[in-house]
Amino acid sequence: MSGHKPVRHKKGGHEEEHENHERWLVSYADMMTLLMVLFVVLFAMSQVDQKKFDALADGLAKGFGAPTVAFSGAGVKVEEEADSTAVVNLAGAGAASTTGQSSTATNVQDPALRKAIQDADRARQQNLQDAAQQEVRNFEQVKKKISDQANERGLADSLHFTIDERGLVVTIVTTGVVFAGDRAELLPAGQRIVDSVTPALVSLPNHIEVDGHTNQLQIPTVNYPSAWELSTARASDVVRYLIKNGLAASRLSAAGYAGEKPLYPPSDARAVTLNRRVEIVVKSDLPAAERALLASAAGS
Repeated sequence: MSGHKPVRHKKGGHEEEHENHERWLVSYADMMTLLMVLFVVLFAMSQVDQKKFDALADGLAKGFGAPTVAFSGAGVKVEEEADSTAVVNLAGAGAASTTGQSSTATNVQDPALRKAIQDADRARQQNLQDAAQQEVRNFEQVKKKISDQANERGLADSLHFTIDERGLVVTIVTTGVVFAGDRAELLPAGQRIVDSVTPALVSLPNHIEVDGHTNQLQIPTVNYPSAWELSTARASDVVRYLIKNGLAASRLSAAGYAGEKPLYPPSDARAVTLNRRVEIVVKSDLPAAERALLASAAGS
């Protein structure tokens, strides 16, 4: 009797194949490998070169005239020097400097960063200058319209024009034909002068400020408590006349300065007549940084 069991064969003569119950381990191993790679990449991305980051932060801070601000890799501020009121926000959309402050890159060590700061500063300054020059061109057109009207009426010598940080300043010298002494009512000759100014102002969107000024002679007023009230009353009378001629009251304001803002010092022979004036100021709508450049852009 033999000890070997007979081998059974499937039909067709082939041995029966065993089913592989461990195939899922291959997919699991692949998934775990991919997860490990993902976490390695995420970890690598989270590691900030602190020295380069600090150099960038310090360079931008110095370049824009702001305090030095150091940040940790997570973007948390850890150190700050309080020697300036400007703030550099490296976690935001960009860097900012105080208004009108020129950027400097002299203390930045990285040449590429220094050049980038210099280029950004030049571009900013050029944009400011371009805006100021365009505003001056706009004011020159208004000035021409007023001058043409004044020339037609034979009043060209009654008006003087300047451009400063406020905007276009149209000066009416308040001689005896514009206002009577110690009076604030526009005389007919004064009304004709204002009439030559009004047409160019009606269609403008700008705010109009009328400033009254007296000279520095210590002459007592009779109809008004002081030169302050007299200068303000004259400015207010011009405002009322402009409203009567079609300007919206919401665009107008009046102010009096007595003799505190003279064009010429008392020692100048022109002070007595030319400091006594009314200024119709077409206010500029530009931000303060651009307005500060108006006088230089106009060559004043």
